Amino acid sequence: MPRLEPGLQHAALTLLRLLAHGEPLEVRRLSEALALPTAYIDETLDRSPGVLRDDHRRVIGFMGLSITEISDHRIHIDGRALWAWCAWDTLFLPELLDETARVASSCPRTGGGISLTVTPDGPADLAPPETVISFLVPETQFDANVIQSFCHFVHFFVSPAAASSWTVEHPGTFTLSVDEAYRLGKLTNRATFGAALGASKIA
Repeated sequence: MPRLEPGLQHAALTLLRLLAHGEPLEVRRLSEALALPTAYIDETLDRSPGVLRDDHRRVIGFMGLSITEISDHRIHIDGRALWAWCAWDTLFLPELLDETARVASSCPRTGGGISLTVTPDGPADLAPPETVISFLVPETQFDANVIQSFCHFVHFFVSPAAASSWTVEHPGTFTLSVDEAYRLGKLTNRATFGAALGASKIA
């Protein structure tokens, strides 16, 4: 994951939390929240990997969170339907958003449904309880191609056996328990966002 400079940590969290409202985010709205010029924000977004924009140049996805249906990994927050780019995103995004999320996904091997609740403090209500997650050690830093190069390999599976039958067909992948993947997400959040995680929620 990118190691954000302190000045960008707060900006990235602000973007994520505004995007979690579930509507396309106007650059002007972000610039107002950050008290920075709109042109500067617009140029910064253009240079930043992991930013998805629509035809009106509004932000519709950022760092694993999308307001459009981009995957089978759905996140429900206060009645709002959002989407994660991969299964792992559903485990670390709630801490960044400072929200509790209800997650629904499906197993790519069996088609079986998977659900859990993810709070800023950890996962709960995992069903089926044997659910695991596939993972891929990225060979390079995450960039604009992260969805194809990483996210397409990171899924929930209803059981270790279902995951094993899939990972054997995808070199470089392995499985983690949901708790292990959550703890890895917390470590990644700390490395990426540092002290900015203590910031107050964005209205």
